[in-house]
Amino acid sequence: MANQTISPGPATAATATKPVRKKSVEPILFNTFNTLFMIGLVVVTLYPFLNTIVVSLNAGNDTIRGGIYLWPREFTWQNYKAVFASGTIYDAFWISVARTVLSTLLNLVLTTMLAYTLSRREYVFRKPITLIFILTMYFNAGLIPGYFLMKDLHLLNSFWVYVIPSMISAFNMIVIRTYIGTIPESLVESARIDGAGDFKIFIRIIFPLCKPVLATIALFVAVGAWNSWFDAFIYTSSRQELSTLQYELMKLLSSSMNANSNPAVAAGAGMTKDSAVNMVTPISIRAAVTVVASVPILLVYPFMQKYFVVGLNVGSVKE
Repeated sequence: MANQTISPGPATAATATKPVRKKSVEPILFNTFNTLFMIGLVVVTLYPFLNTIVVSLNAGNDTIRGGIYLWPREFTWQNYKAVFASGTIYDAFWISVARTVLSTLLNLVLTTMLAYTLSRREYVFRKPITLIFILTMYFNAGLIPGYFLMKDLHLLNSFWVYVIPSMISAFNMIVIRTYIGTIPESLVESARIDGAGDFKIFIRIIFPLCKPVLATIALFVAVGAWNSWFDAFIYTSSRQELSTLQYELMKLLSSSMNANSNPAVAAGAGMTKDSAVNMVTPISIRAAVTVVASVPILLVYPFMQKYFVVGLNVGSVKE
């Protein structure tokens, strides 16, 4: 009697070929830990700034008691009125805006031109010039020689003392040059075959392709120019019309630390001397000054955030 082979039916075949999946707890643990870690990181990062805003909106005498976290106990605008009581704040704001815009634009254009020049292999002096720029990152002449240099260049008590010294940055040049190195050389060669010169290649090809890294560098330069106050103190302190916002806020903060919150400043905001001592304190003024100085840059950052990570990663590591 011959052996009979029984072929499996459709259900049996499907069951035989279907792999058995083991449920793993590792992805669940990883996602849980990652979520909790990111939430904790957001809280740790965001809470100090939110607390600063709350303190700036709280009455100064109540702030001294402590215990203010995410909501003011005694809401008031007096801290901001004290900050904006001086009319010089508004002029200093526009000086800071003009300084930040000009410094950023000139630094981007000139530093990118320098980076493109030093990225060309046919340029015989690119290595020694690059070395000279790198040395400036480790050594500088110092404060006093720098002051006399600005004096010899006739930049003291001039608006251009804010712009000219920051037109070239060695660190930014290295980042941009590394990014340019990732651009295919065939694009440049094709443009040369079509008769384009170096300047036209830079304007039409290199500069547009550097948009991600330029957005990153622009954010670096803009934040540095906006937050700078020491150069105003050293070079233009004798001309009030050239004072920057950060320098004015620094002077206000320094004056508020004297004589128990500087009643004269608060009196300029429409308060009596007694109420000024109770309502405006160094802690509350410091919080208001921090918010006023930070908000403009925080408004600019979201427009550059999408380029920030890509530009920094690609510009720092050559593929």
